[in-house]
Amino acid sequence: MASKITNYQCPACTGPLHYSAGSGRLECEYCGSAFDVAEIEALYAKKEAAAAEALEKESAKAPAEQAVTEADQADSGDDVPEAGDFSTDWGEDTSKMRSYLCPSCGAELICEETTAATACPYCGNPTVVPGKFAGVLRPDYVIPFKFDKAAAEKALKAHYGRNPFLPRAFTADNHIAEIKGVYVPFWLFDVTATGDAFYHATRIATHISGDYEVTTTSHYDVSRGGTASFTRVPADGSQKMPDDYMDSLEPFDYSELKPFSTAYLPGYLADQYDVDAKSCAQRVDRRCKQSVSDLLRQDVMGYATVVQRSMRAKIQHGDVRYALLPVWLLNTRWNGKNYLYAMNGQTGKFVGELPVSRKRFWALTGLFTAVLTALFYFSGIARALVSLFV
Repeated sequence: MASKITNYQCPACTGPLHYSAGSGRLECEYCGSAFDVAEIEALYAKKEAAAAEALEKESAKAPAEQAVTEADQADSGDDVPEAGDFSTDWGEDTSKMRSYLCPSCGAELICEETTAATACPYCGNPTVVPGKFAGVLRPDYVIPFKFDKAAAEKALKAHYGRNPFLPRAFTADNHIAEIKGVYVPFWLFDVTATGDAFYHATRIATHISGDYEVTTTSHYDVSRGGTASFTRVPADGSQKMPDDYMDSLEPFDYSELKPFSTAYLPGYLADQYDVDAKSCAQRVDRRCKQSVSDLLRQDVMGYATVVQRSMRAKIQHGDVRYALLPVWLLNTRWNGKNYLYAMNGQTGKFVGELPVSRKRFWALTGLFTAVLTALFYFSGIARALVSLFV
C-alpha cells in the first residue's frame, strides 16, 4: 500500500516551505514568510511528539479493528494488488520502486526506493520521505545549497564561452532538458597513509678537458618514507552519479558542514546511499596512495632524472562520516546526443563535456598558423632592412 510522505508547511498560511539557497532559510512562496531551520525543527518536533502520543492511544483499539478487517477480506475472496505492489503487472524493473501519497493533493507518487526528497509532479509541492534518513541511515552532516537554479543556468552559459571550438549552432539550438538540485550522498573518510618509495636518480656534470667536453653521470639509489593524514576524503555513495564528475566537483568547504536536518531538503531532490562505505573505501584508498606517492616524489630534489622503482603504502582508516552534499545537475540535448553538466552547489565549480566543431578547430588553427607565419615573414624583412642601413 502507498505510504504517506510529509512536507514542511508554513506556520502562517500552511503553504509548502522550501529551503532557499539565497537566504539560507525556509521560505513560503504564498505569503512570503521565512523561517530559520531551527524554528521549523522545533515546531515539527512538537508535532511528531503529539502524533506519537495519539498513535499510542489508538494502538489499544487496533487489535479488534484489525480482526474485523481481516475477516471481511477473507469473506470477499478478492485478490486485488495494493497501491504499492507493482510486481504483479509492472514487471521486474519496478522491484526497486516505491509509491507514496502526496500530503498536499493526495496524488500517488512513484519514485525509486533510494529517493528521500522529491517534488510532487501534480501540485509541485516539495516532499520528504520519512524513514529514509532514520536510525543508522541518518546522515551525520549536510552542506546546504548556496547557489540557486538561476546561478546554475548562468554558469552553464559561462561554461559555453570557455570553449573556442564550440559549434555555433550548439549555443543557439541547445536547450536545457532538465535541471535539478540534488543532495548527493557522500562518505567522508579520515585516513592515515604510510608510504615507502625507492627511486633511481642521476646527476649530470660537464667539464672541459683539453679539446674535449666531458660529461659525467652519477647514479644514486634514493629512498623516501613518510606518513600523511587525510581528513574527510569524499566518495559519493550513489550508483546513479558518475564518479568522475563527483570527483571533479571537489573541493567542498567542510567548515560549512551542518548537523543533518531534513529541513534543508524541501525544494531539492535527495537520495539515500546505495553504495556502502566499505565499497567506497577502495576508491579512497587509491586516491590516498597516489597522494602519498606524489608527496614522496616531491621530496626527491636536486637530481637530473628520477625514476620510481617501487612504492608501498599502508592505509589505516579512521572515522567515516555520512553527509549529503549539494550538486546541481543539468541535462541538455543537441544533435540527438545528451550532455550532462554538474555544478558544486556550494562553491559554484562547474564541470561537463562540450562538443567540438572540427570545422572551427581547423579554421582557428589555420588562422593561428597564418598569423605566426606572417609574423616570422615580416620580422625577417625587418631584420633585412635593418642590416642594409647599418
